[in-house]
Amino acid sequence: MSAWSGRRVLVTGGEGFIGSHLVERLLREGARVRALIHYSPSGRLGWLDGRADDVEILAGDVRDAGRVLQAADGIDVVFHLAALVGIPYSYEAPESYVQTNVVGSYNVLSACRQVGVQRMVQTSTSEVYGTARYVPIDESHPLQPQSPYSASKIGADMLALSFWHAFELPVAVVRPFNTYGPRQSTRAVIPTILSQLYAGAEQLHLGATSPTRDFNFVEDTAAGFMAVAAADQTTNVGSGREISVGDLVALLMQITGHQAELVTDQSRLRPAGSEVERLLCDNTRALELAGWKPEVSLEEGLRITAEWVKDHLDALRTRTYHV
Repeated sequence: MSAWSGRRVLVTGGEGFIGSHLVERLLREGARVRALIHYSPSGRLGWLDGRADDVEILAGDVRDAGRVLQAADGIDVVFHLAALVGIPYSYEAPESYVQTNVVGSYNVLSACRQVGVQRMVQTSTSEVYGTARYVPIDESHPLQPQSPYSASKIGADMLALSFWHAFELPVAVVRPFNTYGPRQSTRAVIPTILSQLYAGAEQLHLGATSPTRDFNFVEDTAAGFMAVAAADQTTNVGSGREISVGDLVALLMQITGHQAELVTDQSRLRPAGSEVERLLCDNTRALELAGWKPEVSLEEGLRITAEWVKDHLDALRTRTYHV
């Protein structure tokens, strides 16, 4: 029997890209899942559309402390994924990142403390490390707030750890590197490239192509969340492989069979001091603590993602820059 069988689990942001994959994996493992999703007057449930029979869905906002407390009531484990995640938009609306990512995380932590959950899992990001001072990046790497987004996530992480130290709230901080896969929007670089290629664009518009990233397939990320949830530590979840954006473009052109001229779009460039030039994960702790390691190679994951983008092209933005 799975360790998750029968456990009552809350996933904030469960309707999102990573959240929906995590919800589905928890369901497969026998968990009883509640998802706190961002309220929409249209009634849409994001990527949980069609899952209302399997998942208890609560619409709300993590900035609403009372609603968060309702969501946490009767729950054993909370995975907190709800956040504003777009880095470019954080330059335009930094206060909203503080309200959602910092205050929202405080509300989740406070609710977890009040109801006495067994575990609260805080979602971090590799962006908190900034440009690597050394590689691979382990959990002791200095934190560098190179964007309002990364600063808000550093603040949320520190709040979570403070609740562990000050109030003995069982907290795990999971720090995923660049997750990709089906359901990701064109806010991210891989679906941006794929959607332009499949749309038949003669020119491929991107920002900087020299930075390197550590891309981890979304199913591996979801498995990592669950594997390291019991750890009273901050734990990286990444592939341990880096690739430049330029080399990624070449690989995706090979996979799709489509070619395009690469053009640098100035509007997609980060401010000079904000660009994270290099990310490469040291995932040793996840392996040693929880036996987790990535199972899907970059090439295999990109092929799966490319097929998904091809099948959902009509729903993706291909011509406009999506911040």
